[in-house]
Amino acid sequence: MGGEGGVRWSRGIRPGAPGSRTNRLELFYDLVFVFAFLNVTTLTADNPNAAGLIRCLLVLALLWWCWTSFAAFGNVVRTDQGIVPLVGFASMAAAFVFALSMPQAFRDAPGGLYGPLVFVTCYFLVRAFQVAIFGWVVRYDPRLRRRSLLLAVPVLISTALIVSAPLLPPRLFDVPIGSGIRLTLWLVAIAVEYGFGLLLRRSGWTLVSAGHWAERHALIILVALGESIISLGLGPGFITGLPLTWPVIIAAVLGIAVVAALWWAYFDTLALALEQRLHRTRDQDQRRALARSAYTYLHLPMVAGTILFALGLKGLLADAADPSTPSWGVPLPGFDLLTLYGGVALYLLALVALGWRGLDTLRWPSAVAVGLIVVLMPVAARLPELLALGLLGLVVLAATVVQTVVDATLRRQVREVALIEQLAAEADQTHWRGRHL
Repeated sequence: MGGEGGVRWSRGIRPGAPGSRTNRLELFYDLVFVFAFLNVTTLTADNPNAAGLIRCLLVLALLWWCWTSFAAFGNVVRTDQGIVPLVGFASMAAAFVFALSMPQAFRDAPGGLYGPLVFVTCYFLVRAFQVAIFGWVVRYDPRLRRRSLLLAVPVLISTALIVSAPLLPPRLFDVPIGSGIRLTLWLVAIAVEYGFGLLLRRSGWTLVSAGHWAERHALIILVALGESIISLGLGPGFITGLPLTWPVIIAAVLGIAVVAALWWAYFDTLALALEQRLHRTRDQDQRRALARSAYTYLHLPMVAGTILFALGLKGLLADAADPSTPSWGVPLPGFDLLTLYGGVALYLLALVALGWRGLDTLRWPSAVAVGLIVVLMPVAARLPELLALGLLGLVVLAATVVQTVVDATLRRQVREVALIEQLAAEADQTHWRGRHL
């Protein structure tokens, strides 16, 4: 099969096109990450300390790299055509077991298989599937084949480092030096994966469809925001069996207000403006650099911030549902306060970085909000938990409103272009269906 640029594609593979969008198989694949994000939150909620938080972020970094690699592959080929769905299902199974084994990523539970080794084996399988199928797809093109070999290097190195961590002598884990060695191995492995992504900026996968790339990352942000909604629903009542009370309802409404503001802060204008900037970037090297920095790297702290906020929200809702808790709650524990406020601050800081990198502008209302959240944390530590959540919601809502006003001209232009594009696409589809269906 022929392809753009003279690339000869393997039989049973259909290349992506500049107008490609997200397909249903990719949405099906994302269901694994709905469970994975929930498992990360639950795992950390059971270990509310600094070590648990570090482990949460390390696992999330590996999880993100598995997802973004599949998103990059789906940008090059049509993942719902030919034999590629079979590879997607195999990768999905490995990714699910990878998410299932997260609670034992650092320490094995009695009985059954050795958890840390299962975890890292599944990680290797997911990454190996991605690299192998890309290599097989482009095996007729020497230049692209060399790229696939380069992409295999960080997979092998990082897997070897992570595998060596659970294989260390068990007696080492009873002393601080053993935990330090394991943590160092994990950090180096993640640095290898992410560092190679920067070093290979001219040798990475080709960005075929800017629309697909932007849409995939927007959808995973929705998945992460959905984790906050799930935390609101599963915190009280449904899991603990505690009664539905006014504090629970107030906390739920405040939580929804914060999540809605976070959605608006990204999706209303910024996400559309970034996608349009990506479309207008014609130079392929510059387009790859923008796609990598603005999406692959800067969307990760957005996901992490949302997961941390969901983690703090889960603890707060559990306290609010307890009948023995005072009406407005007790002051939040330090860990819950850090994740609740710190998660939102991290999300907003990522938005500031996105605006600077993608739009060459400083989104100062969001930057001011980050500063306010940091300054107000000591104040919130003395407040009842519902008031602390309300204070956070007030800051986020105010920042979102001010940012929307500041972006008024950009917002009008960006949304008008997006609507014209949508109407044009709908008209083309209607015309084609009228002639051919």
